[in-house]
Amino acid sequence: MNQEDSNDARLERILRNAQRNKIELFDGKNSPQNISIYGFLLGIVCGGGFIFSFYGSIPQLGLFLSALTIFHFMEYLSTALFNPHTLTLDSYLINHGRQYHAAHSAAFIEFFIEYYFFPRWKTFNYISYLGLFLIILGQGCRTIAMFSAKQNFSHYIVDHKEKDHVLVTHGIYKIMRHPSYFGFFWWALGAQLLLLNPVCFVGFIFVLQKFFSDRIAYEEHTLQRFFGQEWIEYKAKTPTWMPFI
Repeated sequence: MNQEDSNDARLERILRNAQRNKIELFDGKNSPQNISIYGFLLGIVCGGGFIFSFYGSIPQLGLFLSALTIFHFMEYLSTALFNPHTLTLDSYLINHGRQYHAAHSAAFIEFFIEYYFFPRWKTFNYISYLGLFLIILGQGCRTIAMFSAKQNFSHYIVDHKEKDHVLVTHGIYKIMRHPSYFGFFWWALGAQLLLLNPVCFVGFIFVLQKFFSDRIAYEEHTLQRFFGQEWIEYKAKTPTWMPFI
């Protein structure tokens, strides 16, 4: 073996050792270390938000951060409990697309601009309490929906019917179609009321109504293919409780 081959072998061993010793965090893999660090950071933000809501000058911001982290945690937990075979880091829904991030960014930008120029607008009042109520209502309905549907719940619309796929009509599904969508719809609007964001509140109404109208129309088309008359009868007697949907 010549000197060049020896150097190549030594370099290869160094690279292999470096790869083995590499600490892999935030690499998108559903690894134990990523799961734990995501959960830890969500817990830090949630706890910090609650503390800030009691001792800070703008309590609604702390409450919103806590509500947001609880939302993401419950999304992951429900998937872990009922659909572990589909569980990934994306089940937290933190990386839920550019539109989702843009919506939250717009909410934060409006909040801080209005707080800077018009601080009186951000005084916690009855509108904030109404927003907090809608957040609790929305989160409660979405969580109950996920726990009622169990393995039938999915973050994605499926185009083929699995063998164990059934039409869920019990529990909260007796009261409304798509209770998880209902939950997020009112959760998102409640968040803007809590933050006292009039511009985003109006904008969210139009965006959410358009998004869920399109999504529900497509999903209900697939459900009718899957369940036929059973779905038609269920749909006829069960509202969505979302305006114009």
